Amino acid sequence: MMEQEAPWMTLSWSWHIAPLAPIPRRGEASRVQSVQAWLAWSSAKSGACVGEVSTATATATAAMTAKKVLLLCGDYMEDYEAMVPFQALQAYGVSVDAVCPGKKAGDACRTAVHQPTGHQTYSESKGHNFALSATFDDVSAAAYDGLVIPGGRAPEYLALDEKVLALVRKFSDAKKPIASVCHGQLILAAAGVVRDRTCTAYPAVKPVLVAAGAKWVEADTMKKCVVDGNLVTAAAYDGHAEFISLFVKALGGSVAGADKRILFLCGDYMEDYEVMVPFQALQALGCHVDAVCPDKGPGDKCPTAIHDFEGDQTYSEKPGHDFALNASFDGVDASSYDALVIPGGRAPEYLALNEKVLSLAKGFMDNGKPVASICHGQQILAAAGVLQVRDN
Repeated sequence: MMEQEAPWMTLSWSWHIAPLAPIPRRGEASRVQSVQAWLAWSSAKSGACVGEVSTATATATAAMTAKKVLLLCGDYMEDYEAMVPFQALQAYGVSVDAVCPGKKAGDACRTAVHQPTGHQTYSESKGHNFALSATFDDVSAAAYDGLVIPGGRAPEYLALDEKVLALVRKFSDAKKPIASVCHGQLILAAAGVVRDRTCTAYPAVKPVLVAAGAKWVEADTMKKCVVDGNLVTAAAYDGHAEFISLFVKALGGSVAGADKRILFLCGDYMEDYEVMVPFQALQALGCHVDAVCPDKGPGDKCPTAIHDFEGDQTYSEKPGHDFALNASFDGVDASSYDALVIPGGRAPEYLALNEKVLSLAKGFMDNGKPVASICHGQQILAAAGVLQVRDN
């Protein structure tokens, strides 16, 4: 076991942690696809991530093999349930291959945005186009250390695919970690791997799991997670922080933090991925993360925007998830936090006109605290006058 230590965060792993992408220089991350590299950099700067220290210890750990995980995708899988674990695990140094039956590396899967909107069931709208990184027909369970199954509508048809079910059974028979969220457990039930196993899922999946012989655990909240040996299940993406942390532990790693306090500067129509991926990934590391927005309080929501490149001369925009704030902007002070995160999207256009926002950003910079800003978030830093003579 090799242990890497930062001033306030310790991550212990039984494998060599190697970043998959160069750690970006300040302000360099400018696309949604670079969130995992940006997250690795921003976490490392605040002491939470392993990206920089792993390079320093590469010689000592050269004999160790990096962990490799398979993400089982399909059209209209839930947007967050695919991208958050995909990029968070990569930011932690885990290699992740995303595959879909009938598709190859470079192809895309459509995703779905599922969320409660006051009706008797959740609503659905189109999410990001998720780029696959490997070809389904080329993969073998033997080449991977764990499996992640997102929810959404994709599991409904993937559960009918015998090749998918055979693949899942191989992971289960080898007792390799399997992490499944929301409707993903439909695939586990169809594969026959949940009999006498304790698990949870989105409530509507209960009848299928019970019929498959599972020991059902009712989700008291949508953050509910359950562990039974190598099997990690969650009710919905609300529980991603614990879900991801439990999966990392199942892979042989451990995460322990000293509750560093991170502030997220949010606004209406910030980019969906650029807020939720780092928000839940930092929570999974044990950080205390507060999300605030001017003129809003805890429990209020910010609508988000989904930005994608779909063949036009600039990115498209679609409605994203409604992001729930958990703290109040009024009275927030840089001295109460250890780092600041600024998502991109359209929100920075108007936040950059708010003097309180600019004063807050300047407070973090003036005190030498880590500030991680992505995409259009740098508009706020520019308006605050903190980018002069900086490599951005």
